[in-house]
Formats: sequence, structure tokens, C-alpha cells
Amino acid sequence: MPEIKLGKYRHYKGKEYEVIGVARYSETLEEMVIYRALYDSEEFGHNSLWIRSKAMFLETVRVGSQECPRFQYFG
Repeated sequence: MPEIKLGKYRHYKGKEYEVIGVARYSETLEEMVIYRALYDSEEFGHNSLWIRSKAMFLETVRVGSQECPRFQYFG
């Protein structure tokens, strides 16, 4: 599986996030991506932290008739 670069990513729906690290889930040793929202959310607050499996973070999604990465690195 490819490595994850630390830095800024754009979600396919348009919001921006910053990957701050990769960790392992202690029960399964699955790699998980830890990232922070670069926007304010009424529901989750300022710069909320998120975690997602590395496999899901790197997967492609179908938007209409096209496939695109779930998260696209931009710096």
C-alpha cells in the first residue's frame, strides 16, 4: 500500500484537511490516517480531528460517471 504524505489534502466533496500522522489500531494493527479539518464546523468545532483507515483514505470513489481519489494531496 502506498505511503501517506503528511500535509494538506482536498476531499472529493471540496473540504480541506491536514494529515498529521499514521497510526496503528492496537487490536488489528490496521494502519489508520489521523487528520484535521481545516475549516470550522458548527457540529464538530474548529479544526476537528478525524481518523480513517489508510485503505479507505487512499481509495477512489465514483462521482457521477467518473472515479476520483477520496482525498487528493495538494501540499
